[in-house]
Amino acid sequence: MISISAEKLKLGYEGKIIVDDLNFSIKEGEFLCIVGENGSGKSTLVKAILNLIKPISGKIEIKSKDSENVRIGYLSQYLQVSDNFPAGVKEIVLTGCLGIGRWRPFIGKEQKKICEEKMHLMKITEIKNKMFGELSGGQKQRVLLARALCSAKDGIIMDEPVSGLDPIVTQDMYEAVNELKRSGMTVIMVTHDVDKAIKSADKVLHIGHTENFFGTPDEYLKTEIAKKYLC
Repeated sequence: MISISAEKLKLGYEGKIIVDDLNFSIKEGEFLCIVGENGSGKSTLVKAILNLIKPISGKIEIKSKDSENVRIGYLSQYLQVSDNFPAGVKEIVLTGCLGIGRWRPFIGKEQKKICEEKMHLMKITEIKNKMFGELSGGQKQRVLLARALCSAKDGIIMDEPVSGLDPIVTQDMYEAVNELKRSGMTVIMVTHDVDKAIKSADKVLHIGHTENFFGTPDEYLKTEIAKKYLC
């Protein structure tokens, strides 16, 4: 499991500063909810945490008991699997294991064990032999999350995982997040579904165009930045 902190972080794109003077820290097993206006830099921060871009200044520190082999899973809001895709649940989850273990580009015993563990965690073991197109919306989201978790030994980042989902599927997704918390997984969720997300979150990070906030959900709800954003 991992803890993540940022100190005086400045991020940019093509010479333009997008995120400035950002500070936050989350402990192992905590759920961080990242919110804010469109274009404020939420996705840029995610890329920096995943080490896809480098900060202009400041630092992001990720600590783990196994610091040389940190694995953070990522569930993109753009990940889609067609109902007509000719694959079953287990096959889709297994694709998340590719590349794990001594750079072997094929599925072995280690990968199959990880796949079974993540399906069990997401409570989809009983449907592992079903075709993806036969599943309900909530089941599909759990399958895609289990796939992302296969590469998530230490933590998981989810980018708008409930965007466009109906209320029943959305609730199922939050139940899955709570299951991850109970398992000790460090969870980061970027979302516009603030009202529901902060009910499960341990910490809230609001990235704004003019000001930022980091603290507990209760502290956040008392701020002017939250009142403006949630009105």
